[in-house]
Amino acid sequence: MTIQLYSVPSNAYKLDGGAMFGNAAKAVWEHWMPADEQNRINLATRALLVITQKETILFETGIGAYMEPRYRDRYGVNEPDHMLLKSLAQKGIYPADVTRIFISHLHFDHAGGLLSAWQAGREPELLFPNAKYYVGEEAWERATHPHSRDRASFIPRLHLQLEQSQRLVLLKKDDVFNFDELEIHFFHSDGHTPGLLCADLRYDRDRLVYASDLIPGRFWVHLPISMGYDRFPELLIDEKNALLTSLAEENAWIFYVHDPDFAVSKVQSEDEHKTFGAVDARKDLAIGPR
Repeated sequence: MTIQLYSVPSNAYKLDGGAMFGNAAKAVWEHWMPADEQNRINLATRALLVITQKETILFETGIGAYMEPRYRDRYGVNEPDHMLLKSLAQKGIYPADVTRIFISHLHFDHAGGLLSAWQAGREPELLFPNAKYYVGEEAWERATHPHSRDRASFIPRLHLQLEQSQRLVLLKKDDVFNFDELEIHFFHSDGHTPGLLCADLRYDRDRLVYASDLIPGRFWVHLPISMGYDRFPELLIDEKNALLTSLAEENAWIFYVHDPDFAVSKVQSEDEHKTFGAVDARKDLAIGPR
């Protein structure tokens, strides 16, 4: 197998624990993820890097470092440097090398890494000059015409920069891509935000799903757990059930974008109680050529 897959950290940040575990009491979730004095929990933003014979592909870019200082402070983005670029450079990958970027949805903590780091008096610039940017049609519609409830989740003018790049590709949920030994499908979800597309990768008789905000970390594998940020929580739980059942049946990997400690795990189903759990969790994903 010549395909390579790596988890690559972008900037870490913090969000309110009550919002992240919206329907769970603090007495439950604080044992999983302790909060700071502002009730915020530590979260990762993590991209997936896939290298094939002809393509260098990123799945999401994390929050990046585009925020001005007052917002960095609000969201606990303590690293002023663009950590995704540093993580990629450690693997010998630079922005001009990336050929394709798939973004599940355009919330700031998933798409901010598309932009350069903040500098006083300058608007952040779109990075990755040779890449095509892939976003689902419904997610694009939501980003360009947001509801007042989630307007603050989107980066002003990012959609204009993507359009002006002339490298934006809008996806349909049933699109399939083949790059050498890699086949990419998408798991469509409306529970967190309309039109979220989780990349479903098939390679070397294995499977990995970049679950994005459908299941942002190990603790959200618990079926009833949803976020206060989710638009349609009951629908999201039904979607989680479908995806987790499939992953458990196929012994497939799930990739976590926000788990502060683990990048991937497999999923175990407990049919008697109709519950799921994360098993074989790994801090990093590193699959090289063999």
